[in-house]
Amino acid sequence: MRIRGERECQDCGTRWSYYETASVECPSCGSLRSVGVEEERTLHTASPRELDLTDVRNDVDRRPLREVAETAADRCREYVRGYGWIDAGELRRLDDTYLAAQELGHVGGLLGRRLEVDEDEEFYLLSLLRGADQDERPAVDEVPDSLRAGRALAYAAAVDAYRSDLRSILEERPDPAASQVLGPVGEHVKRIRAIDGEVPPEEPETLVRAVRGVAEYLLAEDEAALAEAADRLDRLR
Repeated sequence: MRIRGERECQDCGTRWSYYETASVECPSCGSLRSVGVEEERTLHTASPRELDLTDVRNDVDRRPLREVAETAADRCREYVRGYGWIDAGELRRLDDTYLAAQELGHVGGLLGRRLEVDEDEEFYLLSLLRGADQDERPAVDEVPDSLRAGRALAYAAAVDAYRSDLRSILEERPDPAASQVLGPVGEHVKRIRAIDGEVPPEEPETLVRAVRGVAEYLLAEDEAALAEAADRLDRLR
């Protein structure tokens, strides 16, 4: 959305940055009567948020695994809901915390509903839980066969959300080369969803790397990254 980033309280006159608070409530008096004072509106989708799973990890030895999985899933779903990567008109990179949170939301929800969880699945869940809020995620070859679909659907959701912000940037600053590379991503996401994530585990990872390549091109004019992204997508066809 487009917003006026600097706001002024009509009751007490305090000024603050919406980019920092993501709120129209005055930080001084709590009034909701505020106005944007900048002349131009700026594209902005990001909001300040932090993923902290410390308390969930601390419960691993005290609560049943299903309950821990469900709590972690709920925490991660809340984190990714409405997430954005455009901060005051500037694009942010797609980080591993977001990807891991998407996956933990899917996998945690799945295992939380299971009557039985095998050793590999438990180990993988704990691996996600250990690294998600540390900007870490498991490698492709660590995913148990039974959880590959969950990872694929999670990454499809992440790629689709990031793709939406990339398209918003390209509407602001058109770049035919980047738009052409980004175009097929949506079709791959639709296909993964249509077959419930039953794809080779490398495929969703390829989509992640492709949209990261487009972003690197937009951020740093890295033409090699864009070419590599195009090549990755071609190999999926």
